[in-house]
Order: sequence, then structure tokens, then C-alpha cells
Amino acid sequence: MTTDHLSTTFAALADPTRRAILARLALGETSVLKLAEPFDMSLPAVSKHLKVLERAGLITRTRDAQMRPCRIDARALKEADGWLEEYRRLWDERLDRLDSYLKTLQAKEKKRERKK
Repeated sequence: MTTDHLSTTFAALADPTRRAILARLALGETSVLKLAEPFDMSLPAVSKHLKVLERAGLITRTRDAQMRPCRIDARALKEADGWLEEYRRLWDERLDRLDSYLKTLQAKEKKRERKK
């Protein structure tokens, strides 16, 4: 069974450790050893997280002699952001309508208070 790319991206982002790794990589390319430093886990565990991020297209790893530097790849994030944008727009429209409705109610309330 295959899953769509967006599902793979969101599954990878569901884990707080992987989100922390991405936040670190947003600062620039770095080695696996440097990425592993702040986490209380083994290097193989960090590598597993990196593999998930790599399969989701969120990071790329290159080979530089003995090092395997990692860098963020924003294309997968852009796809997820595009999907989320549709819902962001929907909620913005709904909140704008709610704001307009509340202003109408407040204006009616002020009119009633002035009549008293």
C-alpha cells in the first residue's frame, strides 16, 4: 500500500523530535553528530528520525568524505503549506463574517442604549 506524499509529510511532522531536528536544520546544514547533541537518544535513534524526514522529502543528506551533512528541503513543506492555505483562507473568511456580525450586533446594542 502506498501513501500520498502529503500524508508522508504530515506523518513525519507529527513527531516533536523530528520537528526539533527540522528547526535546527532551518539554521543551516549540519552533521548528524551535531543534530544528535541536544537529544537524549542514541545516534541510531536519531538516524531513524532522519530517515523518516528524508523519505518525506523534508531533508536531504549528502556524502562529504566520512560526514553525511543534512540540510532542510523546503519543497515538501511548501506542498504542506499549500494544502493548509486552503483551510487558512476558509477560516479567515469565516472569522471575517463573524467579526462583521458581531459589529452589527454591537451597533444595534448601542442604538438600543441611546434610546433608553
